[in-house]
Amino acid sequence: MDAIVTSRHVSGALFGLALGDALGAKTEFLQVPEILRRFPPSGPRMPEGNPARVTDDTQMALAVAEALVEAEKPYTVHTLEGPLRRAFIAWNNSPDNNRAPGITCMTACENLERGLPWYKATVERSKGCGANMRVAPVGLLTPGKDGVDATTRAAIAQFQAAMTHGHPTALAASDLTAIAISDLVAGGDYQHLLERLRSYAENQRTVYHSDWLGILWQRPGVTSPEEFIARGWDECLAVLDRLASALEVMDRDSDPCLATGEGWIAEEAFATGLLCFLLFPDDPVAALQRAAVTSGDSDSIACLTGVFAGAYHGINAWPIDWLERIEYRDRLTAFGNIWDEM
Repeated sequence: MDAIVTSRHVSGALFGLALGDALGAKTEFLQVPEILRRFPPSGPRMPEGNPARVTDDTQMALAVAEALVEAEKPYTVHTLEGPLRRAFIAWNNSPDNNRAPGITCMTACENLERGLPWYKATVERSKGCGANMRVAPVGLLTPGKDGVDATTRAAIAQFQAAMTHGHPTALAASDLTAIAISDLVAGGDYQHLLERLRSYAENQRTVYHSDWLGILWQRPGVTSPEEFIARGWDECLAVLDRLASALEVMDRDSDPCLATGEGWIAEEAFATGLLCFLLFPDDPVAALQRAAVTSGDSDSIACLTGVFAGAYHGINAWPIDWLERIEYRDRLTAFGNIWDEM
Protein backbone atom coordinates (compact mmCIF):
# COMPACT_ATOMS: atom_id res chain seq x y z
CA MET A 1 0.00 0.00 0.00
CA ASP A 2 2.78 2.46 0.86
CA ALA A 3 4.40 1.96 -2.54
CA ILE A 4 1.16 2.88 -4.28
CA VAL A 5 0.61 5.98 -2.17
CA THR A 6 4.12 7.28 -2.37
CA SER A 7 4.51 6.77 -6.15
CA ARG A 8 2.16 9.73 -6.88
CA HIS A 9 3.51 10.56 -10.30
CA VAL A 10 1.28 13.58 -10.87
CA SER A 11 2.39 15.14 -7.61
CA GLY A 12 5.97 14.28 -8.44
CA ALA A 13 5.65 16.13 -11.74
CA LEU A 14 4.03 19.24 -10.26
CA PHE A 15 6.50 19.51 -7.41
CA GLY A 16 9.34 18.78 -9.81
CA LEU A 17 8.25 21.73 -11.92
CA ALA A 18 8.26 24.08 -8.95
CA LEU A 19 11.52 22.76 -7.50
CA GLY A 20 13.32 23.07 -10.82
CA ASP A 21 11.89 26.55 -11.24
CA ALA A 22 13.17 27.61 -7.80
CA LEU A 23 16.59 26.08 -8.36
CA GLY A 24 17.02 27.60 -11.81
CA ALA A 25 15.69 31.00 -10.79
CA LYS A 26 19.03 31.81 -9.20
CA THR A 27 20.97 31.16 -12.39
CA GLU A 28 18.76 32.50 -15.19
CA PHE A 29 20.57 34.99 -17.46
CA LEU A 30 24.00 33.87 -16.17
CA GLN A 31 26.71 32.14 -18.17
CA VAL A 32 28.05 28.88 -16.75
CA PRO A 33 31.40 30.32 -15.49
CA GLU A 34 29.51 33.01 -13.58
CA ILE A 35 27.13 30.41 -12.12
CA LEU A 36 30.05 28.36 -10.88
CA ARG A 37 31.69 31.47 -9.43
CA ARG A 38 28.56 32.41 -7.50
CA PHE A 39 27.71 28.84 -6.44
CA PRO A 40 31.02 27.02 -6.02
CA PRO A 41 32.14 24.48 -6.82
CA SER A 42 29.46 23.03 -9.13
CA GLY A 43 26.41 25.28 -9.07
CA PRO A 44 23.37 25.44 -6.77
CA ARG A 45 22.68 22.17 -5.02
CA MET A 46 19.22 22.84 -3.60
CA PRO A 47 16.47 25.48 -3.69
CA GLU A 48 17.21 28.26 -1.22
CA GLY A 49 14.92 29.86 1.33
CA ASN A 50 11.80 29.00 3.25
CA PRO A 51 9.75 29.27 1.24
CA ALA A 52 11.93 28.54 -1.77
CA ARG A 53 10.53 31.07 -4.22
CA VAL A 54 9.48 30.12 -7.73
CA THR A 55 8.97 32.27 -10.83
CA ASP A 56 6.15 33.00 -13.24
CA ASP A 57 6.70 29.52 -14.73
CA THR A 58 5.13 27.82 -11.71
CA GLN A 59 2.58 30.56 -11.22
CA MET A 60 1.25 30.15 -14.75
CA ALA A 61 1.25 26.36 -14.53
CA LEU A 62 -0.94 26.73 -11.45
CA ALA A 63 -3.19 29.10 -13.42
CA VAL A 64 -3.64 26.44 -16.10
CA ALA A 65 -4.38 23.83 -13.42
CA GLU A 66 -6.99 26.10 -11.82
CA ALA A 67 -8.70 26.62 -15.18
CA LEU A 68 -8.77 22.89 -15.89
CA VAL A 69 -10.38 22.19 -12.52
CA GLU A 70 -12.89 25.03 -12.85
CA ALA A 71 -13.99 24.33 -16.42
CA GLU A 72 -17.21 22.50 -17.13
CA LYS A 73 -16.62 18.96 -18.35
CA PRO A 74 -16.22 17.54 -20.93
CA TYR A 75 -13.63 20.05 -22.10
CA THR A 76 -14.39 22.09 -25.19
CA VAL A 77 -13.11 25.44 -26.38
CA HIS A 78 -16.37 26.93 -25.10
CA THR A 79 -16.01 25.53 -21.56
CA LEU A 80 -12.27 26.16 -21.18
CA GLU A 81 -11.65 29.52 -22.83
CA GLY A 82 -13.38 31.50 -20.06
CA PRO A 83 -11.59 29.80 -17.14
CA LEU A 84 -8.22 30.15 -18.87
CA ARG A 85 -8.88 33.80 -19.63
CA ARG A 86 -9.85 34.50 -16.01
CA ALA A 87 -6.88 32.57 -14.61
CA PHE A 88 -4.39 34.33 -16.88
CA ILE A 89 -5.83 37.76 -16.09
CA ALA A 90 -5.79 37.01 -12.36
CA TRP A 91 -2.14 35.97 -12.61
CA ASN A 92 -1.25 39.10 -14.55
CA ASN A 93 -2.91 41.34 -11.94
CA SER A 94 -1.61 39.49 -8.91
CA PRO A 95 0.80 41.34 -6.61
CA ASP A 96 2.87 38.14 -6.68
CA ASN A 97 3.43 38.63 -10.40
CA ASN A 98 6.79 40.19 -9.69
CA ARG A 99 9.12 37.42 -10.85
CA ALA A 100 10.35 38.87 -14.16
CA PRO A 101 7.35 37.66 -16.18
CA GLY A 102 7.64 37.43 -19.94
CA ILE A 103 6.57 40.36 -22.09
CA THR A 104 4.56 38.12 -24.41
CA CYS A 105 2.48 36.65 -21.59
CA MET A 106 1.82 40.04 -20.03
CA THR A 107 0.92 41.66 -23.35
CA ALA A 108 -1.51 38.89 -24.25
CA CYS A 109 -3.06 38.89 -20.77
CA GLU A 110 -3.61 42.64 -20.99
CA ASN A 111 -5.31 42.10 -24.33
CA LEU A 112 -7.47 39.37 -22.83
CA GLU A 113 -8.50 41.70 -20.02
CA ARG A 114 -9.51 44.31 -22.58
CA GLY A 115 -12.01 41.78 -23.86
CA LEU A 116 -10.36 40.97 -27.18
CA PRO A 117 -11.12 37.58 -28.69
CA TRP A 118 -8.30 35.27 -27.66
CA TYR A 119 -7.03 34.89 -31.24
CA LYS A 120 -6.61 38.66 -31.43
CA ALA A 121 -5.18 38.94 -27.92
CA THR A 122 -2.35 36.53 -28.63
CA VAL A 123 1.11 37.62 -29.76
CA GLU A 124 1.00 35.80 -33.05
CA ARG A 125 4.72 35.85 -33.87
CA SER A 126 5.91 34.63 -30.47
CA LYS A 127 7.10 31.10 -29.81
CA GLY A 128 8.62 31.86 -26.42
CA CYS A 129 8.91 29.16 -23.80
CA GLY A 130 6.04 30.74 -21.86
CA ALA A 131 3.83 28.64 -24.10
CA ASN A 132 5.00 25.29 -22.75
CA MET A 133 6.57 25.94 -19.36
CA ARG A 134 2.98 26.03 -18.03
CA VAL A 135 1.51 23.10 -19.99
CA ALA A 136 2.29 20.35 -17.44
CA PRO A 137 -1.25 20.17 -15.98
CA VAL A 138 -2.57 19.34 -19.45
CA GLY A 139 -0.15 16.44 -19.76
CA LEU A 140 -1.27 15.24 -16.34
CA LEU A 141 -4.97 14.98 -17.22
CA THR A 142 -6.29 11.46 -16.71
CA PRO A 143 -7.02 9.66 -20.01
CA GLY A 144 -10.65 8.58 -20.20
CA LYS A 145 -11.74 11.03 -17.49
CA ASP A 146 -13.88 14.09 -18.28
CA GLY A 147 -13.85 13.17 -21.96
CA VAL A 148 -10.08 13.49 -22.24
CA ASP A 149 -8.50 11.43 -24.98
CA ALA A 150 -5.28 11.93 -26.91
CA THR A 151 -6.91 14.31 -29.38
CA THR A 152 -8.50 16.46 -26.67
CA ARG A 153 -5.28 16.61 -24.68
CA ALA A 154 -3.36 17.73 -27.76
CA ALA A 155 -5.96 20.37 -28.57
CA ILE A 156 -5.95 21.75 -25.02
CA ALA A 157 -2.15 21.84 -24.94
CA GLN A 158 -2.10 23.86 -28.14
CA PHE A 159 -5.04 26.06 -27.18
CA GLN A 160 -3.61 27.16 -23.84
CA ALA A 161 -0.39 28.08 -25.66
CA ALA A 162 -2.24 29.89 -28.44
CA MET A 163 -3.98 32.25 -26.03
CA THR A 164 -0.68 34.06 -25.52
CA HIS A 165 1.79 32.66 -28.07
CA GLY A 166 0.36 32.41 -31.57
CA HIS A 167 3.36 31.00 -33.45
CA PRO A 168 2.80 27.44 -34.74
CA THR A 169 5.97 26.21 -33.04
CA ALA A 170 4.66 27.38 -29.68
CA LEU A 171 1.60 25.23 -30.25
CA ALA A 172 3.49 22.16 -31.45
CA ALA A 173 6.13 22.37 -28.70
CA SER A 174 3.44 22.64 -26.04
CA ASP A 175 1.70 19.59 -27.47
CA LEU A 176 5.00 17.68 -27.58
CA THR A 177 5.79 18.66 -23.99
CA ALA A 178 2.37 17.48 -22.83
CA ILE A 179 2.63 14.11 -24.59
CA ALA A 180 6.08 13.52 -23.09
CA ILE A 181 4.69 14.18 -19.61
CA SER A 182 1.65 11.99 -20.23
CA ASP A 183 3.87 9.18 -21.53
CA LEU A 184 6.16 9.26 -18.50
CA VAL A 185 3.30 9.45 -15.98
CA ALA A 186 1.77 6.40 -17.63
CA GLY A 187 4.99 4.44 -17.09
CA GLY A 188 6.62 4.80 -20.48
CA ASP A 189 10.28 3.81 -20.50
CA TYR A 190 12.73 6.63 -20.98
CA GLN A 191 15.03 4.52 -23.19
CA HIS A 192 12.63 4.71 -26.15
CA LEU A 193 10.86 7.95 -25.27
CA LEU A 194 12.53 9.91 -28.05
CA GLU A 195 11.38 7.40 -30.67
CA ARG A 196 7.80 7.67 -29.45
CA LEU A 197 7.94 11.46 -29.47
CA ARG A 198 9.29 11.53 -33.02
CA SER A 199 6.54 9.19 -34.18
CA TYR A 200 3.96 11.40 -32.49
CA ALA A 201 5.36 14.56 -34.08
CA GLU A 202 5.38 12.99 -37.53
CA ASN A 203 1.80 11.77 -37.13
CA GLN A 204 0.60 15.18 -35.91
CA ARG A 205 2.49 17.22 -38.48
CA THR A 206 -0.56 18.34 -40.47
CA VAL A 207 -3.24 17.95 -37.79
CA TYR A 208 -4.87 21.31 -37.11
CA HIS A 209 -7.38 21.34 -34.26
CA SER A 210 -9.82 23.64 -35.99
CA ASP A 211 -12.58 23.24 -33.39
CA TRP A 212 -10.21 24.78 -30.84
CA LEU A 213 -7.90 26.99 -32.87
CA GLY A 214 -10.40 28.42 -35.34
CA ILE A 215 -8.92 31.06 -37.66
CA LEU A 216 -5.60 31.39 -35.84
CA TRP A 217 -3.84 29.95 -38.88
CA GLN A 218 -4.84 32.78 -41.18
CA ARG A 219 -1.65 34.74 -41.80
CA PRO A 220 -0.02 36.39 -44.80
CA GLY A 221 1.81 33.75 -46.79
CA VAL A 222 -0.02 30.79 -45.22
CA THR A 223 -2.37 28.98 -47.58
CA SER A 224 -3.94 26.38 -45.27
CA PRO A 225 -4.23 25.39 -41.60
CA GLU A 226 -2.21 22.26 -42.38
CA GLU A 227 0.64 24.35 -43.75
CA PHE A 228 0.50 26.58 -40.67
CA ILE A 229 0.79 23.82 -38.08
CA ALA A 230 3.33 21.85 -40.14
CA ARG A 231 5.74 24.75 -39.79
CA GLY A 232 5.65 24.30 -36.03
CA TRP A 233 6.04 20.54 -36.11
CA ASP A 234 8.95 20.80 -38.56
CA GLU A 235 10.84 22.96 -36.06
CA CYS A 236 10.05 20.45 -33.32
CA LEU A 237 11.26 17.57 -35.47
CA ALA A 238 14.48 19.49 -36.12
CA VAL A 239 15.12 19.98 -32.41
CA LEU A 240 14.37 16.29 -31.80
CA ASP A 241 17.22 15.56 -34.23
CA ARG A 242 19.52 17.76 -32.16
CA LEU A 243 18.37 16.02 -29.00
CA ALA A 244 19.05 12.60 -30.52
CA SER A 245 22.57 13.68 -31.47
CA ALA A 246 23.20 14.95 -27.94
CA LEU A 247 22.04 11.66 -26.44
CA GLU A 248 24.47 9.74 -28.63
CA VAL A 249 27.29 11.70 -27.02
CA MET A 250 25.85 11.70 -23.46
CA ASP A 251 28.10 14.57 -22.35
CA ARG A 252 27.06 15.22 -18.75
CA ASP A 253 29.74 17.85 -18.14
CA SER A 254 29.17 20.41 -20.91
CA ASP A 255 26.41 23.00 -20.89
CA PRO A 256 23.32 21.26 -22.36
CA CYS A 257 22.37 24.53 -24.06
CA LEU A 258 25.28 24.02 -26.46
CA ALA A 259 23.53 20.93 -27.81
CA THR A 260 19.84 21.82 -27.88
CA GLY A 261 19.55 25.56 -27.36
CA GLU A 262 19.24 28.08 -24.56
CA GLY A 263 15.55 27.55 -23.95
CA TRP A 264 14.18 31.03 -24.59
CA ILE A 265 11.98 29.60 -27.32
CA ALA A 266 9.48 26.81 -26.85
CA GLU A 267 11.02 23.96 -28.80
CA GLU A 268 14.47 24.54 -27.25
CA ALA A 269 13.10 24.75 -23.70
CA PHE A 270 11.41 21.40 -24.29
CA ALA A 271 14.49 19.77 -25.80
CA THR A 272 17.04 21.07 -23.29
CA GLY A 273 14.77 20.28 -20.34
CA LEU A 274 14.28 16.76 -21.64
CA LEU A 275 18.00 16.39 -22.36
CA CYS A 276 18.85 17.18 -18.74
CA PHE A 277 16.41 14.51 -17.56
CA LEU A 278 17.71 11.91 -20.01
CA LEU A 279 21.33 12.62 -19.05
CA PHE A 280 20.46 11.59 -15.49
CA PRO A 281 17.31 9.48 -15.85
CA ASP A 282 17.80 7.61 -12.58
CA ASP A 283 18.99 10.58 -10.52
CA PRO A 284 16.30 13.30 -10.59
CA VAL A 285 18.15 15.60 -8.21
CA ALA A 286 21.28 15.48 -10.38
CA ALA A 287 19.12 16.19 -13.42
CA LEU A 288 17.74 19.34 -11.76
CA GLN A 289 21.20 20.44 -10.68
CA ARG A 290 22.48 20.00 -14.25
CA ALA A 291 19.51 21.97 -15.62
CA ALA A 292 20.22 24.85 -13.26
CA VAL A 293 23.81 25.13 -14.46
CA THR A 294 22.92 26.25 -17.96
CA SER A 295 23.65 29.42 -19.88
CA GLY A 296 20.13 30.07 -21.05
CA ASP A 297 16.64 30.29 -19.54
CA SER A 298 17.69 28.16 -16.60
CA ASP A 299 14.46 28.32 -14.59
CA SER A 300 12.30 27.24 -17.54
CA ILE A 301 14.77 24.52 -18.52
CA ALA A 302 14.95 23.23 -14.95
CA CYS A 303 11.19 23.37 -14.40
CA LEU A 304 10.66 21.18 -17.47
CA THR A 305 13.42 18.83 -16.34
CA GLY A 306 11.65 18.59 -13.00
CA VAL A 307 8.32 17.82 -14.63
CA PHE A 308 9.80 14.99 -16.69
CA ALA A 309 11.78 13.51 -13.79
CA GLY A 310 8.87 13.79 -11.36
CA ALA A 311 6.43 12.32 -13.86
CA TYR A 312 8.70 9.32 -14.28
CA HIS A 313 9.80 8.75 -10.68
CA GLY A 314 6.89 10.09 -8.64
CA ILE A 315 6.95 12.20 -5.51
CA ASN A 316 9.79 10.16 -4.00
CA ALA A 317 12.10 11.76 -6.55
CA TRP A 318 12.40 14.83 -4.34
CA PRO A 319 13.96 15.34 -0.90
CA ILE A 320 11.33 15.85 1.80
CA ASP A 321 13.00 19.06 2.95
CA TRP A 322 12.63 20.50 -0.54
CA LEU A 323 8.96 19.53 -0.70
CA GLU A 324 8.26 21.15 2.65
CA ARG A 325 9.89 24.45 1.73
CA ILE A 326 8.71 25.06 -1.82
CA GLU A 327 6.48 28.06 -2.42
CA TYR A 328 2.81 27.27 -3.24
CA ARG A 329 3.18 23.89 -1.55
CA ASP A 330 -0.49 23.75 -0.56
CA ARG A 331 -1.73 24.47 -4.08
CA LEU A 332 0.68 22.00 -5.64
CA THR A 333 -0.45 19.36 -3.15
CA ALA A 334 -4.12 20.03 -3.84
CA PHE A 335 -3.81 19.72 -7.59
CA GLY A 336 -1.57 16.67 -7.27
CA ASN A 337 -4.13 14.97 -5.07
CA ILE A 338 -6.94 15.71 -7.53
CA TRP A 339 -5.23 13.98 -10.44
CA ASP A 340 -3.31 11.30 -8.52
CA GLU A 341 -6.60 10.01 -7.12
CA MET A 342 -8.30 9.71 -10.52
